[in-house]
Amino acid sequence: MRRKYVLVAAVVTTLAGQEVGARTLEDVLKEKGVITEQDYKEVTKSKAQSYKIGKGFTLTSSEEKFQMSLGGRLQTRYTYTDGEDSSLTPNASRWEVRRMKLWINGYAYNKDLTYLLQVDFVSGGSSRLLEHAYLNYRFIDEVQLLAGQTKVPFGRQWLNSSGSQQFVDRSITSDTFRPGYDAGAKLGGDLFGGISTYEIGAYGGAGQSATRATNGDNTATAIAARVTVNPFGKMPYSESDLDDTATPLLSIGANYYGNTLRKTAATTFETNNITLAGTNGWLGRNVAAFATGELVDIDSYGADAAFKWRGVFALTEYLYGRGKGGDSGSIVRAHGWYAQAGYCIVPQTLEVALRYAFIDPNRAVSDDQRTDVSAAVSYYFNKHNLKIQGDVTNAHDQSKGSGVDDQIYRLQAQIIF
Repeated sequence: MRRKYVLVAAVVTTLAGQEVGARTLEDVLKEKGVITEQDYKEVTKSKAQSYKIGKGFTLTSSEEKFQMSLGGRLQTRYTYTDGEDSSLTPNASRWEVRRMKLWINGYAYNKDLTYLLQVDFVSGGSSRLLEHAYLNYRFIDEVQLLAGQTKVPFGRQWLNSSGSQQFVDRSITSDTFRPGYDAGAKLGGDLFGGISTYEIGAYGGAGQSATRATNGDNTATAIAARVTVNPFGKMPYSESDLDDTATPLLSIGANYYGNTLRKTAATTFETNNITLAGTNGWLGRNVAAFATGELVDIDSYGADAAFKWRGVFALTEYLYGRGKGGDSGSIVRAHGWYAQAGYCIVPQTLEVALRYAFIDPNRAVSDDQRTDVSAAVSYYFNKHNLKIQGDVTNAHDQSKGSGVDDQIYRLQAQIIF
C-alpha cells in the first residue's frame, strides 16, 4: 500500500509540475505518516519539474546532471514628494514600475558548477539590461570561484537584494557609496561552517555592462574585498526577521574597494556606469574638484553589523570614500552611515521599522550634508515573496539653499514568482 501512494505522488507531481500553495502532495503524505522519509526522498528526487514560491519553475534532467529554474520579480511603486521649497523641490506625484526582473539559474554537469542570468527591464534601459551573468564553481565550501558580471562585494545593504529590503528601498548612504555591478572574477567561500565568509575579486572597473581598455597609466582593474564574522552561525543576506529566528544571529562585516577612473569631460568620468561616479554617487558629486583628463584614484572602506532574533532585525553601516587626482593632487573625502531597526509586531506578517541615514559627500565643504529620517510599515502575505510596504521620509538637504526638509511618501507592492 505504501508503494502505491509513492507511485501516485510521483505521477501527480510530475504531471502537475508545481506545488499547490506552499506544499506538494508528497509533503502532505509525509506529514500524515503515509510515506517514510526515505520514500519522500525517492519521490522528490524523481521529479522532473517543480515549482516553489520565490524560487520559480525548476526543470531537472533525469540523471540530475542539469537543473534550471526560471523566476521573476515585479515591484510597482507610488511616490509623492512634498517639497518644502517648491522652487528647489517641486511637489510631485509619480507611478512607476520600479523593477521588473527575470532570472534563470541552476547547475550544469554537476551540482558544483552553478550559473545565474538575470535581467532588469526597467533600471538603466537597454544599455544596462543585464545585471547578473556568471558561472560559479565550488571546489569546497571554503573555496569557490566566480567569473562573469555580478554585484561588487562592497556594503551589506547593497548585497541584500532589492527584493529583500526592510524599507521600500535601500538607504541614501548605500546608494551613494556602492560600486554597483561589474564584470570580473572573484574567490570566496564559507570558513568554519559559515562562522566567517570572505570574497576577493578583480573587476574591469567600468561598471555594469561596460568595458574599458588599458592605456599606459590606467590598469583598467578594480579590486574589491569583503569579510564577515558570524559568531552564532552564517546569516543570510536578507533584511527583516520573517522566520522569527529562535536563536540570535549576528554578522559583522568589513569591505574595501579600489579603482582608478579618468575624468573625460567637465562633468563626467571615464564612465558613469560606476554608481559612485554617477550623478548621485559621492565621486560624481565632486567631479568639479578634478582636472579634465586626469586619473583619479579611488579608495573606499566600510564596516557593518546586522542582527536578527525573535522578529527583531537591525542593521547599521559606515562607509568612507577617498578620491585623489593624479595631476592636480586634489583630494576629496566623503563618508556616511545609517542605522535601522524593525520588529514584526505580528510574527512573519506585520512589521514596523525606523531608519536614520546620513551622507557627507565632501568633508572639506560645509553645508552639503543630507539626512533622511524614515518610518516604514510592511505587510507580508508570504515573506518577501508577496508584500506591501509603505514608508515616509523627512529628507533634510543642507545643500539646497539654507537647507530644506522635503517629505517623501512611498507605497510599493512586490511579487516574486
